[in-house]
Amino acid sequence: MAKTGDRSRAVPGSPLDALPFALDRTSPVPLYYQLAQQLESAIEHGALAPGNLLGNEIDLSARLGLSRPTVRQAIQSLVDKGLLVRRRGVGTQVVHSQVKRPLELSSLYDDLETAGQGPTTHVLRNERVPAAADVAAALGVAEGSEVIVLERLRATHGQPVAFLCNYLPPDLLDLGTQRLESTGLYRLLRAAGITLHSARQTIGARSATAEEAALLAEKAGAALLTMQRTAYDDTGRPVEYGTHVYRASRYAFDFQLLVRV
Repeated sequence: MAKTGDRSRAVPGSPLDALPFALDRTSPVPLYYQLAQQLESAIEHGALAPGNLLGNEIDLSARLGLSRPTVRQAIQSLVDKGLLVRRRGVGTQVVHSQVKRPLELSSLYDDLETAGQGPTTHVLRNERVPAAADVAAALGVAEGSEVIVLERLRATHGQPVAFLCNYLPPDLLDLGTQRLESTGLYRLLRAAGITLHSARQTIGARSATAEEAALLAEKAGAALLTMQRTAYDDTGRPVEYGTHVYRASRYAFDFQLLVRV
């Protein structure tokens, strides 16, 4: 009879070898879900890195003492999340971890770098344009006046994560494309002596347009997370207005809720 918390180990040489799986067969939590959660945690914390092979379902079943359908269901749940991929003749491979970003006034570049995700940026647009009504209202400028628009594609491990569109006052700082592709926007603002103090932010969700899907390597109509943010410096001046879209399969906002007393 299986015991509560019995531990299964992978065979030597496997990337799973260093991972102790604690599977509680007396728990009401399904075994496939327990396995999926522990694999996801290992991916998120870097114990299983992009490119690591887990082996096929038969191997994993034998290693973990689980039925093949149980292992298949656990793997499929992580394939559906975009964390694993099945490769014919190779087995199951780690693709990437989902980016979980805290809800605070920080840049995506800084958050990805802190998490060891190796962010890269491709600037698609960097020019001056007349401010549309929503942009003018956010930045506190006259409609039709000149603002800087930046469009960037942010990626990790060679895979796109987000499409970023930002508007800034034209006289704020020098934003060369090369500098924007080597670091994050908020780092450039701080380097220019601009102290970010607060922001107003709205988070939503919608389906990807055909253009967005092509940029983000998703299917048209795929789920996207959206964020609109207006950031202010320590004088109360609006310094940046952003409208961003993120791949829901690779990105999540993480925040803590407190009871108000």
